[in-house]
Amino acid sequence: MAGAQTPPSNASAARSLKLVAFGDSLSAGYNLPGSAAFPTVLEQALRQKGLAVEIVNAGVSGDTTQGGLERLDWSVPDGTDGVILELGANDALRGIDPALTRKNLEAMIVRLTERKIPVLLAGMYAPRNLGEDYAKRFDAIYPELAKTHGLVLYPFFLEGIAGDRALNQADGLHPTAEGVAVIVRTILPTVERFIASLPPRS
Repeated sequence: MAGAQTPPSNASAARSLKLVAFGDSLSAGYNLPGSAAFPTVLEQALRQKGLAVEIVNAGVSGDTTQGGLERLDWSVPDGTDGVILELGANDALRGIDPALTRKNLEAMIVRLTERKIPVLLAGMYAPRNLGEDYAKRFDAIYPELAKTHGLVLYPFFLEGIAGDRALNQADGLHPTAEGVAVIVRTILPTVERFIASLPPRS
């Protein structure tokens, strides 16, 4: 009887769930050892929860949503079970028109959806020195796209560390290893919810 109950769990553990962290320097782990980069730390946290997950680091420092759109197809291989889409911070830093950022993000979401690859959308807020109108338009991109496309949304990727000098590198923009640990701890429940929402693998 016990033996008859074990095959389903063994089958589900036959291969790790494959996620791609598709983003910019915040995913790439700018100025950090690979072991301290967001995808690696998140993978370890999920495995500690008993989840067989492999997270590919597809972060490119300095990448904008336009750059992400241009490399999407070859950065996210077939067989990917889900994508954590973390892009837009560099658009805001460069003052790129939020309409273009929205268009690029939506194109990536649509392209992944067409490939039947679910997306967890990691949001970003615009720097407040760009003015109230810019911030309002930029900040609205992520919740509106998540609502339109039925995505799991994590509203602000830097939640818990933004503005904290102790958790950011000297540039004030990139997290330290301790900052990454805070990001992972904070986003973890949302990632678990995303994983639970993924369709069964055939």
